Amino acid sequence: MIKGLTRAGIGEAGTIREFAELASRFGFGAVDAHGQELEDWIAAAGLEQARAFLEEKQVRIGAIGLAAEWRQTEEAFRDGLPRLAAEAAAASKLGGTACCTYVLPSTDENPARFMAVATRRLRLCADILEAYGIRLGLEFVGPHHLRTRWKHPFLWDAESTLEWIDTIGKRNVGLLFDAYHWYTTGGTAADIAKLRADQIVHVHINDAKDVPVAEVLDNDRVYPGEGVIDLTTFLQGLQRIGYTGVVAQEILTPQPPAETAEALAARSQQAFKRVYEKAGLA
Repeated sequence: MIKGLTRAGIGEAGTIREFAELASRFGFGAVDAHGQELEDWIAAAGLEQARAFLEEKQVRIGAIGLAAEWRQTEEAFRDGLPRLAAEAAAASKLGGTACCTYVLPSTDENPARFMAVATRRLRLCADILEAYGIRLGLEFVGPHHLRTRWKHPFLWDAESTLEWIDTIGKRNVGLLFDAYHWYTTGGTAADIAKLRADQIVHVHINDAKDVPVAEVLDNDRVYPGEGVIDLTTFLQGLQRIGYTGVVAQEILTPQPPAETAEALAARSQQAFKRVYEKAGLA
């Protein structure tokens, strides 16, 4: 499994080129990116130069975000589709194969209508991404405080999300599987064992503070190995089902980190070393 970084928990890491260089320097093999910054990089530096840089640094593009806003009005969604296509094209040119979006566990909308509309919209997004060889990962969100944040409950666990993915009915749609959400939904080794590797598009790793699970906040995470999530079980479970993709650190915090990107990358390097070694992974 390839160790990766997102910008969450790394501070101000600069341009995508600088971010990739930082990741390489601290032993990471992937970075998550914004599609727009990949497009801008190609325009400024040229495709071959950008590709050569990533190859030299031995860093791949982990995942981009979904540019089309599928949760709001039809007009906003439609307006975002050209941007989605442009960003997918840029990511594909640089070897990217994943695009991810989160699914909140409650909504103010009528949940039946919301699901019907979202299914249609995400199927269309998957169609666009498929043309560029990119998969769409849906991230269920587990923290309890968000399940009641809006009027009506929606999806918040892997099983329900997989059922929805089956309804969307596209082969290139799967899970963004996040350790934090696995933990906050009471996930077990048996739950991971039920998954197939090809159902997972991307993985996030992080850790939780030592508070009752019902009080765990989505934006108050700690670095891998600094909290109470059983990351040994999480990583070993992924290894057993044959997942070989990116495991990207994502640390959401109430305030931006005060340390430098270099200091945070070093901290992340040690965090990965600690949890990978404990799980018996190279």
